Amino acid sequence: MKVKAKFENIRDKIEGNEVDLSLCNLTDVPVRELAAYPKATSLDLSCNNLITLPPEFCSLTHLVRIDLSKNQLSSLPEDLGLLSSLQHLDLFQNKLKTLPVSFSQLRSLRWLDLKDNPLEAPLAKVAGDCLDDKQCRQCAVMVLQHMRVLQEEADRLREKRLLRQRELELKREAKQREQEAREKEVRKREKAEEKERKRKEYEAQQAALAAQEQQRKRREEKKKRAAASAAEKKKAESVVVARSGWSVSSVLLRLLLLLLLGVGGAVAACHLSTLREEEVCAPLRLLLQGALQWAEGQELLQPLLQKISALTASSPAL
Repeated sequence: MKVKAKFENIRDKIEGNEVDLSLCNLTDVPVRELAAYPKATSLDLSCNNLITLPPEFCSLTHLVRIDLSKNQLSSLPEDLGLLSSLQHLDLFQNKLKTLPVSFSQLRSLRWLDLKDNPLEAPLAKVAGDCLDDKQCRQCAVMVLQHMRVLQEEADRLREKRLLRQRELELKREAKQREQEAREKEVRKREKAEEKERKRKEYEAQQAALAAQEQQRKRREEKKKRAAASAAEKKKAESVVVARSGWSVSSVLLRLLLLLLLGVGGAVAACHLSTLREEEVCAPLRLLLQGALQWAEGQELLQPLLQKISALTASSPAL
């Protein structure tokens, strides 16, 4: 806010194509205000208290000349190489040890002053003394070459790192595919085992049902055999009873036949003898007629009846 308040009218600091912000006790660069004047291609920020430059500083691509001498800069923005129009850069008397790798992209740079900075030995050797204009021009050429070498090395390292990362990624992908294949195989095996288990359970159920059905059929067959045996036994018992009944009936019929034969013989004797006129023969004839009428309903007595009928036919009185 102090910076903005101090440069509400930065136009007062512009003379021609130069913005003079030196000796302003600045701790920050008014990038937004500077971007509003793209025709001011020269910027003097010397003799301030700048420690760092904001990343937005690299958006001032219209700048051709920058003076940052006599500040407290310990580093420069990583994207400093975006200042594609920069030709003159004064970094005298700061606290720089290294330069960003993108410095190699400053292809328009023709003048560079790095003296009175605690540069690392390789960079200090390349930069030289920068005691006059010629040495500063030589410094720009040599530093750019040095930074290009560092850029190429950084690119190779980055490429190697990316390649290594890609290899690691491929290995991880391969390992992941192997893991997925193993898991798939495990799932497949588990599925097959589960299917086999269900198949066995189904077969066991079917076997149990078949056994139950067989037992049911055996029970029914046993019941049928028992029923048939009972019926056969009952039939046999009925036959025995019938035979027993038939034997009794047969005895009775035989007795009756004997009785009839006896009565018939008595009647025949009465008819053939002189007793026909006796009263004793009349009851015998009535008894014989009643017996014959009863015997007509008996199938077994039909042959006997025929013989008796033949006898009575031969005796008109009967």
